[in-house]
Amino acid sequence: MKIKWRKWNRAIHRDLGYIFFAMTVIYALSGIAINHINDWNPNYVIKSKDVHVNLPANKNEISKQTILNMLKQFGEEDNYKKHYFPGGTRLKVFLDGGNLVVDLQSGNGVLENIHRRPVFHAVNFLHYNPGKWWTWFSDIFAGALIILAITGLFIIRGKNGIKRRGAILTIIGIIIPILYLIFFY
Repeated sequence: MKIKWRKWNRAIHRDLGYIFFAMTVIYALSGIAINHINDWNPNYVIKSKDVHVNLPANKNEISKQTILNMLKQFGEEDNYKKHYFPGGTRLKVFLDGGNLVVDLQSGNGVLENIHRRPVFHAVNFLHYNPGKWWTWFSDIFAGALIILAITGLFIIRGKNGIKRRGAILTIIGIIIPILYLIFFY
């Protein structure tokens, strides 16, 4: 009995494609985010606001209650975590979901609010392999991608298949990363 390898090839390619559809989208989205990490923060939306506050210039006169009263004007008093003085005239207040840095001499400061970026924070969390079992699942996914790539070469027959047009496109796809490595690595 002759093995119908094309039938098995299509079935393997199809079924792995279905099983790992979500993983492909997860890694594609997080890959785009990581590629542009210098252009934006893929995990968090950070909003900065210039503020002016009236606090004593002497840090010894500033108590937790003074800071809580000051935070009321921004609606942040319930988000207070702690504070410290990183420099002689600077105050840093840690907030749940942000922070406030104030120059005590001028009263000028910056209030930052930080929120998780929807979707991208979650997919980046998964991309960075958050646990041992996820690492195993990611390794299985990586192996499945190799199988998908190989089986995909043999799905189409004829002039658009791997013996003609498919071969040319595959060679181009191999040459591009090699050229990049030659010129930029």
